[in-house]
Amino acid sequence: MASKIVIGVTVVFDVVAFALAIAAEQRRSTAQVVPDSEKAYTYCVYDSDIATGFGVGALLFLLLSQILIMAATRCYCCGPSLRRDRSRYCAFVLFLACSLTFLVAELCLLAGSVRNAYHTRYRGIYYMNDPSCEVLRKGVFAAGAVFVFLTAVLSVFYYILHSKAREIGYTYANEPAIAMRPL
Repeated sequence: MASKIVIGVTVVFDVVAFALAIAAEQRRSTAQVVPDSEKAYTYCVYDSDIATGFGVGALLFLLLSQILIMAATRCYCCGPSLRRDRSRYCAFVLFLACSLTFLVAELCLLAGSVRNAYHTRYRGIYYMNDPSCEVLRKGVFAAGAVFVFLTAVLSVFYYILHSKAREIGYTYANEPAIAMRPL
């Protein structure tokens, strides 16, 4: 039977990761081109950089959630063999889907955090073109939040189906797991 504590802690971690990813999307850095006091040069002024912290926090909470699920299920491949039925096959498909969405979510959150922290530092001559104040594109953290949500749903279903398949393990009638011939 699936542990309610593992499911509860995983859901809490995933909800916190989702909320931090949404907060990071809402608080992305913005920039303005500002002239210096002598009006000879222009440079970029960036506002708060809190979105980077939110993105890294979301990344870490999602990582903790996945570590908990993978430790509880022994990463699907380790541990005792599972009962051969639908639950085992569905758990395998959910394991693959959960791993894929986890990787995409982590990449979105990491790329968004790194790109949000990057600020251009050069100046432009006042009467020429303004410098390019590069900022993070809209939607990177939002895509990360979507994949965090998908990872949360898939990982909970994966854990439940894995636990169901593990309830009655596949046993052999006093035979070794790998048939071996005497030499």
